[in-house]
Amino acid sequence: MNVALWIVAGLLAAVALFGGATKVLVPRAKLAEAPGGQWTASAGDGFVKTLGGLEMLAAVGLILPAVVGVAPFMVPVTAVCWVLLMVGAMVAHGRRGEAKFVALNLVYLALAVFIAVGRFGAW
Repeated sequence: MNVALWIVAGLLAAVALFGGATKVLVPRAKLAEAPGGQWTASAGDGFVKTLGGLEMLAAVGLILPAVVGVAPFMVPVTAVCWVLLMVGAMVAHGRRGEAKFVALNLVYLALAVFIAVGRFGAW
């Protein structure tokens, strides 16, 4: 089970890092043209950049505490925060009628639940 948790945490961290870096580094106008990024057209630059920064912190929080053995309880806490983020993403995409992105966010949410439950010691 531990290996599966590490693999899922690594995959989810990669998703968070890529998504966060994109939001931080790519101009909002260009993000708004990309599939799934249309929501950024009606969001402020600060909001999009802050969200990107939080996603990059989530990438760190899913891996680093367990790797260095300092505050490893932060891994499941970060996973729970990711669940909340994905609920918000699902609402945002759902309001725009973007069902495929709602489904993708649901997959990310399920992976985060797996990490949270597994690292909180329920398995």
